[in-house]
Amino acid sequence: MTADKVTVSLLDYGAGNVRSVRNAITSLGYAIKDVATPGDIDAAEVIIFPGVGSFGNAMDTLEGKGYTEPLKAYLAANRPFFGICLGMQTLFESSEESPEHKGLGIIPGAVTQFDSSQVSVPHIGWNGAIQHRRSHVIDSLDKDDVVYFVHSYRALPTAANKDWVLSTTTYGEPGASEFISAVQKGNVVACQFHPEKSGGVGLKLLESFLKDRGVDGGSQAPVPVAEGVRTVLRKRLVACLDVRTNDAGDLVVTKGDQYAVREEATDGQTKGVVRNLGKPVELSERYYREGADEITFLNITSFRQEVLDDAPMLQVLEKASEKIFVPLTVGGGIRAYTDGNGRHYSALEVAARYFRAGADKISLGSDAVYAAEAYMKDAQLSGTSAIEQISKVYGRQAVVISVDPRRVYVASPEEAPTHTCLHLPHAPGPEGQQYAWYQCTVRGGREGRDVDAVQLVRACEALGAGEILLNCIDMDGQKQGFDLALVKSVMAAVSIPVIASSGAGAVEHFSQVFKETNVQAALAAGIFHKHLVEISDVKKHLTEQGIAARVVGVVDTPCASDTRL
Repeated sequence: MTADKVTVSLLDYGAGNVRSVRNAITSLGYAIKDVATPGDIDAAEVIIFPGVGSFGNAMDTLEGKGYTEPLKAYLAANRPFFGICLGMQTLFESSEESPEHKGLGIIPGAVTQFDSSQVSVPHIGWNGAIQHRRSHVIDSLDKDDVVYFVHSYRALPTAANKDWVLSTTTYGEPGASEFISAVQKGNVVACQFHPEKSGGVGLKLLESFLKDRGVDGGSQAPVPVAEGVRTVLRKRLVACLDVRTNDAGDLVVTKGDQYAVREEATDGQTKGVVRNLGKPVELSERYYREGADEITFLNITSFRQEVLDDAPMLQVLEKASEKIFVPLTVGGGIRAYTDGNGRHYSALEVAARYFRAGADKISLGSDAVYAAEAYMKDAQLSGTSAIEQISKVYGRQAVVISVDPRRVYVASPEEAPTHTCLHLPHAPGPEGQQYAWYQCTVRGGREGRDVDAVQLVRACEALGAGEILLNCIDMDGQKQGFDLALVKSVMAAVSIPVIASSGAGAVEHFSQVFKETNVQAALAAGIFHKHLVEISDVKKHLTEQGIAARVVGVVDTPCASDTRL
């Protein structure tokens, strides 16, 4: 840190992944001081407020710690402030997410929910920003830069808050309402997106703010915006790492746990060694550099152990988040459990530990199936499931459901009257059956349940999940492409975003799934680990096919569907 750099006061109220914000600030050479008392707010040189979670929980915490009034006074005095995501939403008067709670009331207007009948909610992924006023903060970005969003609620531009609007973003088809993506008045700046998760673009934006602490020399002149200008949400490419312990006790990236994970022994006698495709931290850093839009860690053996004792996996997250500034998801055994000493841990406590280690989203597998089964009995919310607990505190965007189905072939839909059967003439069963329902599995694919994939995702959405990671055991490792029929059926069943997984073997498989299903993201693992397909080649192919994708390291060519990026 150089002597002329200020110390950043971080308003960390204890919810969600703030480690990435810390790492982003320190990577830029700034020291951090945590706001621990109301007096720390008045003493701050500059405050960054990385709001994560639900609006009501955030306002309750601010009030409970005595921060509300000192923060209002700090903002009213036009002192340097940068709010992120919920940190921006709290500046408004209220939010539909928690109608009984008042916001800080600095900006006129209410925060409202996206219309799930028009778009998938939450709004997750890389999108652009339409600049409405000059500001050294946002002037640092190129017009083609995109940033990372993950939110279910947004603030709309109005005549009353017009003087605050720095940029807007559109989500949905042409004609969709635009929402406020960044605000600024004087030294008070905030954004709906996550700069700490927006790669080099986001780091550049943070540096621009911290360098001058929001001071804009009085220049926040309007920027003309042409009629019909809009932004387009990019299709995401997710790199997945199946992580397990090898015989020496080290974490390695290997094949999914439902498959053979050992290399054959050369002597034909011993059992061989666990297949090692790389070290998780090193491999994840490689994918970040190559342009992966998100990275997912699946801890495929943690369901056999006490999750909070899994220090190596927590350390992987901590180390990875130091250098990776795109979203990180972690899954594997995140559930309520009782340890050997009789101490009970709720799923919320377990998830909290992973969020604090650097995870942005939590992936639930087996536990989600059990929760869905309980919900389907009477369609009543119990408030006790991991999905409900985590989404209530951290927001539904923090909960991903990993669906692991396998085909159960039948001669006709009448043979499975309680399940959604799909017609699969292109992939008949062992006896020539042309219909199948997709049975959900638990325990790493070892046990089947009497729940199909469509039933599961509907129930999980009702419980509060924010995203579906859709696998297919029959397609995994086959390199024949994604199960398009399954993806289409799940997309039709829910309004939350879906990530297609299992089966990719060529760049064409990614453009195919995006074009034929309109899925929001696609995931792959082994083909990236082994360099069979390169992330950069997938991005290049998608762009050539007119599919909006974030391209790192080159000028991002506008796609056919874009009118402004």
